[in-house]
Amino acid sequence: MTEQVSSTSVTIEHVTLRSPKTFETVRSALEASVPPLDHAYAKLLLDGQVDEACALLERQAPLSIFGSRDHGGLLLTAGLIRKAVQYDIGNPLTAARMTRHVLSAALYAPIRVLLREDAEGVVAFEYDRPASTFGQFRYPEVDAVAAALDEQLRGVLAAAAA
Repeated sequence: MTEQVSSTSVTIEHVTLRSPKTFETVRSALEASVPPLDHAYAKLLLDGQVDEACALLERQAPLSIFGSRDHGGLLLTAGLIRKAVQYDIGNPLTAARMTRHVLSAALYAPIRVLLREDAEGVVAFEYDRPASTFGQFRYPEVDAVAAALDEQLRGVLAAAAA
């Protein structure tokens, strides 16, 4: 069997949103405004209860935290002490609105967001702008959803950082 491989170069807009606040204050503000995702919808889908899963997802916040990882803790293995948490933030229904048109958009949903404090003590969020990551697919319906996601994500991050 012959492998069929293709690749495409894309331009991604990387956003850094700095905060004058402490890492702990920004983290608390983000986690207070963006709740964890209730993953019970996945079990409902597995059980064939699609309408119930949709209803559960529609009751959830516009953006949720799918999960998080303490990347600062990982850096202890390199002898470094840093504060850094990586979040997966999004909405399953928003993802479905894009992936129904272009399944490959699932590579970028949910959005990965890093909250970090650098060696100089500067606290910031970092993420790749959804309109640029999803824009590579050049599909108008996906672009429209990604543009709205851009505004939502920037709004919650800016509020947490302010």
